[in-house]
Amino acid sequence: MGNAATQSIPQQTSDAARSSHVVNQDETCEALPDLVTYVTTYARQNPDVAAMWCFGVGFVLGWKLKPW
Repeated sequence: MGNAATQSIPQQTSDAARSSHVVNQDETCEALPDLVTYVTTYARQNPDVAAMWCFGVGFVLGWKLKPW
């Protein structure tokens, strides 16, 4: 039962690893338009899947939000 097993070894990260986690302000501002563009492109390429997703989401919302 030595202390060697319970001691933590400090992890050293390089500058490249630290800079990869930094989020640029311009990238976060364009996240929503990129998502809309992606979903629109996907719906044009796979209209049957997009229609089923819309049906499923509408069904669940209608079921949960019914007035009675």
